[in-house]
Amino acid sequence: MQPQTNFTAASAERPLTDIASMRLGLPKGRMQAGVLRLLADAGIAVTTGERDYRAGVSLPACDVKLLKPQNIVEMLQIGTRDLGFVGADWVDELEADLVEVLDTGLDPVRVVAAAPAALLENGALPDRELVVATEYVGLASRWLERRAVTARLVRSYGATEVFPPEDADCIVDNTATGATLRANGLVILDDLLASSTRLYASRPAWADPRRRARIEEVALLLRSVLEARRRVMLEVNVSAADLDRLVAVLPCMREPTVSSLRGASGFAVKVAVPREGLALLIPRIRQQGGTDIVVTEPSQIVP
Repeated sequence: MQPQTNFTAASAERPLTDIASMRLGLPKGRMQAGVLRLLADAGIAVTTGERDYRAGVSLPACDVKLLKPQNIVEMLQIGTRDLGFVGADWVDELEADLVEVLDTGLDPVRVVAAAPAALLENGALPDRELVVATEYVGLASRWLERRAVTARLVRSYGATEVFPPEDADCIVDNTATGATLRANGLVILDDLLASSTRLYASRPAWADPRRRARIEEVALLLRSVLEARRRVMLEVNVSAADLDRLVAVLPCMREPTVSSLRGASGFAVKVAVPREGLALLIPRIRQQGGTDIVVTEPSQIVP
């Protein structure tokens, strides 16, 4: 299986006047490393300086800015950026009307409400006015309204988990594993939403056929990398007598590639299989007569 052609090389075949310009927002902070690696694995090189807010990119007619995730949401909302990577939590927080193009699955977190165990009464918040610390003022306000809880909100600017018990009764914050909350004596009361790094487009860019075509080309390349990360390429030899039994146990995307071995001694079977479950699959392949098993890492898979 051949990897997808590099976007820049493919685009170079078209005159630059035929390529719609695109304005891309890349996140600064914890999400940046994963996004840059994803782009690089898709053949899209991004060059940045330590203090630069503008970046070079190997996509033609593409302007790139490095922005805080909240600002990317706002720029997409007003249409000064066409495309951007940002956490779904900030899109929900700011109630932005954007098009979700691709969920990368990177940086998965949950936005939760948490409080000290000692504060809770039968596992619930006490019936009094509370102080809630959070960076997510919008999400927290809507959660409190749904729960009919009276509270004053204190906006935090990081390290929200240290507010209770002296400076807040409860917090609304994101967590990947819950370890930081537990280390600070907090227990989770409620899950507000699940978030991950996603690729969003502005409504005006998505409505423009030329810009939408470029967005979908980028998404295709990124999706091919994400698909390759979920799979491995498996090659195995098998006799003619065992071929059908072997193919029957292979979790193929469509059909395996089967070619004859030299001297009509059997067949070589090649297939991209899910990485998850490989430890169980290989012994089954041996049981069905498979030999000379080789597992390799694909870089991109375009279904």
